[in-house]
Amino acid sequence: MLTSLNNARVKQVAELVKKAKARKKEDVFVVEGIRMFQEVPIEKVRECFVTESFFEKCECKEKICQCNYELVSEEVFKKISDTQTPQGILCVVEQYHYNIEEILQKENPLLVLLEDLQDPGNLGTIIRTGEGAGIDGVIMTKDTVDIYNPKTIRATMGSIYRVPFLYTDDLGWVIEELNKRHIHTYAAHLQGKEYYDVQEFKEGCAFLIGNEGNGLKKETADMAERYIKIPMEGQLESLNAAVATAILMYEAAAQRRKG
Repeated sequence: MLTSLNNARVKQVAELVKKAKARKKEDVFVVEGIRMFQEVPIEKVRECFVTESFFEKCECKEKICQCNYELVSEEVFKKISDTQTPQGILCVVEQYHYNIEEILQKENPLLVLLEDLQDPGNLGTIIRTGEGAGIDGVIMTKDTVDIYNPKTIRATMGSIYRVPFLYTDDLGWVIEELNKRHIHTYAAHLQGKEYYDVQEFKEGCAFLIGNEGNGLKKETADMAERYIKIPMEGQLESLNAAVATAILMYEAAAQRRKG
């Protein structure tokens, strides 16, 4: 059992939790909690850290024993945990890597393009809600928050394992590629003259969502085929980015279900 806070691997895992640079260097990310462990593909688990008390009462011993696991003291677990009330299980998992061809392989794909989102909870919620709506992938600018941020991972509730995604240095190139493939692009924009619910999203399409504070850059929005907006009553100036994305994704999903 690991009991020393000065153990080299304990320090490394704590670093993986805190720093994107460390995660990128080792090509891993950290997931915590029983649900995230139960859903992770076993072949992606590099190592697993479990408290003795959790191991004794858990119902997933068989899966834990299939992993490279280590029992750790409660004190050590608190050091490597990112949550206020740790459940007692944490895994280091291999990062996922997708390319544009994998994301566009389906006919009439439904995509989300994110420009410079900064809130990890928003990104995680979009990934989770996107799985529910049946999207085929999320493409993000390099200045979008790290998808492997622990807060993002928690917000995905396991969807991180199943929704394809990639970062790009050039969102403009992606939009051009979508245009070539006749995939319609819609910029969610307050200056849109048409409401989202009068559009048809049955064919391949992508929704462009901008930064929480500034929205889409004009040059990015102007590359889209069309501006669309979500009607708002009262004195609201905008909706939360994840909420707006959910509305658009589920409208597309509803249209596709109806055929």
